[in-house]
Amino acid sequence: MEKLLDGVEVEWKALESVFNILAGGDVPKDAFSDVKTQRYNIPILSNGIGDKALYGWTDKEKIEKPSLTISARGTIGWTSYRDIPFFPIVRLIVLTPKIELNLKYAYYFMKTIENGYKVPPAGIPQLTKPMLRKFQIPIPCPNNPEKSLAIQAEIVRILDTFTELTTEFSARKKQYNYYRDQLLSFEEGTTKDTKRVKVEWKALGEITRVSSASRVHKNEWTTSGVPFFRTSDVISIFNGVKNSRDDAFISNELYETLSSKSGKTQKNDILVTGGGTIGIPYIVPTDEPLYFKDADLLCIKKSKTLNSKFLYHYFLTTKFRIYLENISHNSTIAHYTISQIKKNPVPVPPLEEQSRIVAILDKFDTLTSSISEGLPREIELRQKQYEYYRDLLLSFPKPELEV
Repeated sequence: MEKLLDGVEVEWKALESVFNILAGGDVPKDAFSDVKTQRYNIPILSNGIGDKALYGWTDKEKIEKPSLTISARGTIGWTSYRDIPFFPIVRLIVLTPKIELNLKYAYYFMKTIENGYKVPPAGIPQLTKPMLRKFQIPIPCPNNPEKSLAIQAEIVRILDTFTELTTEFSARKKQYNYYRDQLLSFEEGTTKDTKRVKVEWKALGEITRVSSASRVHKNEWTTSGVPFFRTSDVISIFNGVKNSRDDAFISNELYETLSSKSGKTQKNDILVTGGGTIGIPYIVPTDEPLYFKDADLLCIKKSKTLNSKFLYHYFLTTKFRIYLENISHNSTIAHYTISQIKKNPVPVPPLEEQSRIVAILDKFDTLTSSISEGLPREIELRQKQYEYYRDLLLSFPKPELEV
């Protein structure tokens, strides 16, 4: 890259001189389908991110050539690369090249500035076409189109490599989720593999006890003593994020008083989030004192017939997450209550079969969830590495007058 860019002239051009800038229109209600059909096979795209951008399907594209889209509302500035025909709707801005340009090169540059748009705070924040027109993009070697495209292509090649690595790591995570669902997707009476093992479905309340904690007031929190777990702590642990616990303790005296009423947690009990992001599990690792926030967290006591690790993995299956959505879809704020947990049906194969499944999933879990050696750490590092090189490769000098 040093040789490629050595002495190269760079011209900063306004977006309006490089792209045709188009704002999305109304939904084509007379030619619309919620699902893809033989006739309606052109995606209608909104300002959402990823899969959430898909609004529906229509029968005629408005944008035929590869282009960039920029979210004008919501996650303002979010830039996406589009290489298939589509129909944009309101709150989505489309950039189609009107000069010879490597569109992927432009995409990578636009990602470096997507958080830099200054939108007026009055009313509903929104990015508009006039705001975009004067933003500038660097074009290397503008007087030699062949060399300019070669430079752009080399930058794209390098950045595509990082993107592919991140995609590969993410695919491994999806692969793990698939196998977990398969291993824990029981039919009534048998497992999914060739071994026929009897499986009973039972309500959790039949095989274990579920409890909540006595109320702890904010002025009773301390900076040392017995750890006091909240929903945020469980979610942070689950996501492998270090969470500050400076104020998340209660005194030993208060713990003894409250736990005499609510009971004490034991090793292999499961704390599960009951409010907000519901159903996230945490296995209590030791018999050492631990207390938890009432209502926000609930405790499922360890059972003689159900391996805690097996239940933990089942809580992460797609089937269980759908079950949670169904019981909370009418609530403004999702809740997972004691009565709901007690009625929650779970598969109960023999303990030997539970242990076999846990051993397999623990190996996957080590690869995908470990902070120090797992995929999340790799994905985070690759993303940072990609962003570093992207910014480095696209940091062309600006004219002295503008600086």
